[in-house]
Parts: sequence; structure tokens; C-alpha cells
Amino acid sequence: MPRNNYNPKREKPEFEQKMVDLARVTRVTKGGKQMNFRALMVIGDKKGKVGYGVAKGKDVTLAISKAVEQAKKNLEKITLHNGTIPHRIEEKYKAARILLKPAPLGTGVKAGGPMRIVLDLAGVENIVGKMMGSKNKINNVKCTYNALLKLKTKSG
Repeated sequence: MPRNNYNPKREKPEFEQKMVDLARVTRVTKGGKQMNFRALMVIGDKKGKVGYGVAKGKDVTLAISKAVEQAKKNLEKITLHNGTIPHRIEEKYKAARILLKPAPLGTGVKAGGPMRIVLDLAGVENIVGKMMGSKNKINNVKCTYNALLKLKTKSG
């Protein structure tokens, strides 16, 4: 009888994770150049929880696993209202500036790059976003994350 390694009852992971950035970084020391990898990971459950992590490691898998562990520690619940955000918000983090506006049903996520990944994994279905200022992925992810944390509940 052949062995069947396929397990149909395999559970889905609790959080989805996406890599926003992977960079090779070098540090010059007295003994020569030391090469590392830096990973920027975003995790979320698409139901209002999102987190990010930045970590370095000697190889890619080590950097990614460290970043995911850090992202799990940064996990926060955000305020959503009917699949969008409750109000317009502008946020600034270092040189990165972002603008997030709620959108009507059916609009989708109209945002680019790193901001889109954070919003998708947070579970925001309809939103319009604009990144202004910096093109730095890490700062734009942090800025978007901070903006989502500052959202207040819609009263009325």
C-alpha cells in the first residue's frame, strides 16, 4: 500500500505574512566586510489585527523568521467600520507622510506599495491611500501602522 503524505486536515496558519522588503546589508569591520540580510515582514489576520517586524540575520531564512517573531510581538487590533476606516487620517513618521481616506463599498484598496500590504493584511476592504514624502519602505510601513492605531471609533 503506498504511503500518502497528503494531510487534508492541515490547519490554516493563524496569521498571513508577506515580505515587504529584503535587503543585503554590509558592515565594514577591522576584519573585513560582514554581510547580513534585513527583512521587513508584515503579518495580519485580515480581521483587524496587523503587525510588522524588521530583523537582520546571517541568511535570508533567519532574517525572515526573526522579523515574523518581532511582528507577532507588535500585533495590534485596529478600528474598522463596514470594511473601511471610520474617518480620514493623515500621519507623519520621520520623512514619510501618508493620507488614508474611507471609501464606499466596492472601491477596493487604492493604495500603493508597502501601504497596500499593511492595509490588505489588516482586513481593510475599501480605502483610498496616498504616500507622500519618502519612498523608504520601512518608514512607510511604520507610518501606515501608526495611522491605523490612531483611528477612533465612529460614534452615532
